[in-house]
Amino acid sequence: MMRIGFPSSALAQSGEEVLPWVDQPPPDVVDNVQIWARLDSWITPVDRFFNVNHYGQPASLDEATWRVQIAGRVSRPYSLSVADIRARQRRELDFTIECSGNNGFANFSSAVGNAHWAGTPLAPLLRHAGILEDGMEVVFYGVDSGDVTIRDNGGILEHGRTGKTETGPGGTLELSITEQFARSMSIEEALHPANMLCYEMNGAPLPAEHGFPLRLIAPGWFGIANVKWLTRIEILNRRYAGRLMARDYVSIREQERDGQPLWTFTTVGPILLKSLLAGLCAGTVGTRSEALPGERRSRRYKSRLMAALG
Repeated sequence: MMRIGFPSSALAQSGEEVLPWVDQPPPDVVDNVQIWARLDSWITPVDRFFNVNHYGQPASLDEATWRVQIAGRVSRPYSLSVADIRARQRRELDFTIECSGNNGFANFSSAVGNAHWAGTPLAPLLRHAGILEDGMEVVFYGVDSGDVTIRDNGGILEHGRTGKTETGPGGTLELSITEQFARSMSIEEALHPANMLCYEMNGAPLPAEHGFPLRLIAPGWFGIANVKWLTRIEILNRRYAGRLMARDYVSIREQERDGQPLWTFTTVGPILLKSLLAGLCAGTVGTRSEALPGERRSRRYKSRLMAALG
């Protein structure tokens, strides 16, 4: 018989053997991918927590001068320093972050980790700004930005003040711009009590690669929605259709409707959490009346997460 549990170093009992992994991803695929056989705690240490970004880590990150603006369709726009946020109600939460691309590419199958996060609830900050009646979407902007070229769009007419245009196939314009990292969710989703502006990870200030000095933590959402280096929160009266909402992080699938093919497009949003096996043992298994340590942790964690998510 085989027994699956967590961690592998604590699994093997008398007469059992910890089986080696043969499909461990190479270490250069993404920063800090898990080496499964080395997992030895429920909380993932910061130096082994996966790290993904799209526009590179910002070069200048100064907590003393950092501010996050809350603006847009609100009656009282305002901004907060990190010190202001630290002085507000504190909340702590264990939350699993998983990249939505986990297991979606060759050799990319361990971009998931558990951490203990601390910060302040988001909802009171939004309510204090006074969301106007026509507000429908909340956009979270990181300070990071990068060059983006928009192709295959016949609606491009000009380059604006800072963009650049080139003629593409068929005579249409291709627009190159610098786009700021941003993700959005509905007003109702943003006001969920589990969401928070986070400044600590595993009992210490956020590391630079994980969003220092401030990031969004949105339990129940894939990693892409947990915006790092958060600098602006804007309420819109329309849907936000930036690169990482409408062009990238969109699943494209072919379906059949009434006997005809139909391609569907869905923005990656709430998480569909998968599992990561830390260890696999082969041998004789005795009674299962006592849950394994990892299973007990999993049950407690699930109870805490469900409570946090309401």
